[in-house]
Amino acid sequence: MTRAMNRSIPFWILLAASVALVVSGALVVLDHLGTMTTTLKNGSATGLEVYAGQSWIVIGAALLGAGVLGVLLALALLVVSGLVAPAAVERVETGPASTEAPEEDGESEEPVSEDAPSQEVSSADATNDQSAQNGSSGSTATATKISVR
Repeated sequence: MTRAMNRSIPFWILLAASVALVVSGALVVLDHLGTMTTTLKNGSATGLEVYAGQSWIVIGAALLGAGVLGVLLALALLVVSGLVAPAAVERVETGPASTEAPEEDGESEEPVSEDAPSQEVSSADATNDQSAQNGSSGSTATATKISVR
């Protein structure tokens, strides 16, 4: 069973209701058919048992048929969901764009972490920038050029 069907509440409602209809329809049909058969065989059948029993058997057969149809529909949904592959999600990884020219002296640069700020700011500079921010609409991260993710 696919993960989408495991999580689909309407699917489980359809399946549970269909099974309940099959069981209730079978009980109605078997109960009234058994009563009608025994009363007709021993000769004590009344009009209520014979004619009303036939109506109850028809109602039970309709319930049974609807339940079987629902179970078949649920099985068809399972097959179709198994055949149709989920949409492929392509992962696009974005990295920091480097606009600086590479150094030519041959020294290797340390990789820059995405979580680390692009420039180191001393605590004195941060407090000066925060005091300069009073009354402006910019944030501290914008004022200190810190990458916030």
